Amino acid sequence: MGTGRTAVVVGGGIGGLAAALGLRRVGWDVTVVEQAPVLADVGAGISLAANGIHALDALGVGKAVRAAGRGQYTGGTRTPGGRWLVRMDGAAVERAVGTPIVGIPRAALHRALRAALPPESLVVGTEATGLDLSDLARPRVTREGAPLDADLVIAADGVNSRLRAALFPHHPGPTYSGSTVVRAITEHPVELRTDFELSWGRGVEFGHIAFVDGRAEWHAVVKTAAGVRHRDPLAAVRHRFGDWHDPVPTLLAATRPADVLHHDVHELAVPLPSYTAGRVALLGDAAHAMTPNLGQGACQALEDAVTLAAALAAEPTPEAALARYDAERRPRSQAVARAARRAGRMGHQLTDPLAVAVRNAAIRLTPFGIAKHGVLRHHAWTPPRLTPAAW
Repeated sequence: MGTGRTAVVVGGGIGGLAAALGLRRVGWDVTVVEQAPVLADVGAGISLAANGIHALDALGVGKAVRAAGRGQYTGGTRTPGGRWLVRMDGAAVERAVGTPIVGIPRAALHRALRAALPPESLVVGTEATGLDLSDLARPRVTREGAPLDADLVIAADGVNSRLRAALFPHHPGPTYSGSTVVRAITEHPVELRTDFELSWGRGVEFGHIAFVDGRAEWHAVVKTAAGVRHRDPLAAVRHRFGDWHDPVPTLLAATRPADVLHHDVHELAVPLPSYTAGRVALLGDAAHAMTPNLGQGACQALEDAVTLAAALAAEPTPEAALARYDAERRPRSQAVARAARRAGRMGHQLTDPLAVAVRNAAIRLTPFGIAKHGVLRHHAWTPPRLTPAAW
């Protein structure tokens, strides 16, 4: 592009690729540096709420993502025995915010973002090992011992971000949320009656997301100590959840053991004091890693990407743009992270039988309109338009 405005994005996940797309749309030359040898997002499935979909529209890939995803119109939350606590009305959500929630494999979302970038902007199989802020107007990251100069560095290197640790050495970093998650995508299509479900037991949760090709993602969340692992994670999930309501046994039966992923859930429980330092911006999990209880992690990263690009196009200097980005993104994303933590505490992390019974009764008695308002509080977000800067 040859604009003279150059950025290095450290991290080739959803947030990093989205940031690269956003900056290119407003006239920046961007290089994405990713340590993995292949750019393919690790994970199973994801639900994209309206704010994430609208961010993807602003980045120019919303149509492709909708085509690869499946709208979530039916489903809701149940007990292990199958009793409905609340049913989803996806059509009402769509009327309120202009799009349904979309379920999609993470790999498909990653491909859509990657396809919109020129291949030469993606540098894979190499690690950004250092950050030099001796000149705040010209930050450097080091790759294979050689510095990469840029007008702007974007740290999108995930929950265990090295760049965040360099910028904020006194911050405690990520902490274990108290929950571990086992998840997979079924090997073949399965017959499902709903697009999306969660079921809450005492200290556990099981959920699924249906995909457009008939397969489905499932996840099992367990409140437990960090680091607990099983020789056969799928067998452990079957032992714990095999007697739950349909379609839980069906989903597990359609899964290959080799496809199962197991990760402890970490979050930034202590909020960062800033998302920027000099000409470095933190984005996505590097800035605000949160628990997945609201399905907002990726959506907030997508919001970050669009907001950063818009600020760089609108403000007279990168410093002014980053100050605006921090002012706009930090309050909202940290509020969503707090809400996600509370949702987990009131959801699968409850273990006391009386507390579970009270929660279930409260959910069943809550009118859908009130419940919908609580959900849409986070979904309702209008992205700024991305137009190239005049300077």
